[in-house]
Amino acid sequence: MKAPAFILTLFTILFFNQTNAQQSFDHSVWDQALLLNVSEDGLVDYDGFMRDSSQLYRYFRQLSENPPQESWSREEKLAYWINAYNAYTIKLVIDSYPIKSIKDLENPWDKKFFKIDGVWHSLGELEHKILRKFGDPRIHFAINCASISCPVVWNRAYTADNLHTALDQQTSKFINDPLRNTITDSEVSVSKIFTWYKKDFKVNGGDVKDFINRYSAVKIENQPKKGYKNYNWGLNEGKKASSAFALD
Repeated sequence: MKAPAFILTLFTILFFNQTNAQQSFDHSVWDQALLLNVSEDGLVDYDGFMRDSSQLYRYFRQLSENPPQESWSREEKLAYWINAYNAYTIKLVIDSYPIKSIKDLENPWDKKFFKIDGVWHSLGELEHKILRKFGDPRIHFAINCASISCPVVWNRAYTADNLHTALDQQTSKFINDPLRNTITDSEVSVSKIFTWYKKDFKVNGGDVKDFINRYSAVKIENQPKKGYKNYNWGLNEGKKASSAFALD
């Protein structure tokens, strides 16, 4: 009697562990592609992604065939959708490469050009109908629109384990980047992201200023505000974007 009970318990544990393993998504293929083709400062080697396209398309298949499940944690779901947004942005660019700007493409954020679980999606849907619904404004500094003024592409994959640390790091990096935000004792001029998504930064009773001050090395107090920086939609390509940070 003891042996069958023990075996039953063992099989139950193994089944439970296997089920849990299936609930997680392995982003290692995307992580490797990023390490190979994105620099430390977030510049993208689109030629490199095209040379390694088999690896990239393997990841697209994984995304398409393994959508988030209800049993996944919030962090697993959010990491999945952030990575999906960034990966499919790369796809959108290389499908029409070479280009000078993502805005050279027709309706880049409304175009339904990829499938997840058999359903066609656009980047705009991922951003506005899924990612923003998580209610975490830090996602705006994790997703990238393939442009110089966007938050830089992190050259690692987001995972449930690194998510919150990575989101804080990317948010702090963006806010304290003098090319994207000027925050000094005498001047405040910030990215247009803070006006485009103004309501997203109103969290816990605060406003945009409160959110920025949470991460900024220089706190915004009574400095005169000179508006928002012009947005450079030039492609965030390594061999071009590193030469200058020219604003439109």
